[in-house]
Amino acid sequence: MPDRALRQVICHPGDTVEILKVSATSRPVSVAGAVAGVIRTAGRVEMQAIGAGAVNQAVKAIAISRGYVAPGGIELCCVPSFVEIQIDGEVRTGIRLVVEVRHARDGQGVP
Repeated sequence: MPDRALRQVICHPGDTVEILKVSATSRPVSVAGAVAGVIRTAGRVEMQAIGAGAVNQAVKAIAISRGYVAPGGIELCCVPSFVEIQIDGEVRTGIRLVVEVRHARDGQGVP
């Protein structure tokens, strides 16, 4: 498991999403393993990163995790957004990367 905090949040009634907090010192291979594991079990994971170094590690982890799940026929997509995170009573702006299983729109598979 990567060196990050892991928690669950409720997105829609009955749905929970794992949140992986990624830092600039997180190992992308470890984070990628956590992402792949959550994707296989839940189909969706949220990553949060504050700072350029942390975002860099998170994006590398997503690229690596694609290679982990592709042999099982799973294609990933990533939706980035901003998130406000409270740390030690201070609100910081970070990047939220929601990684989900990509579904084909035309029934012909994913390009």
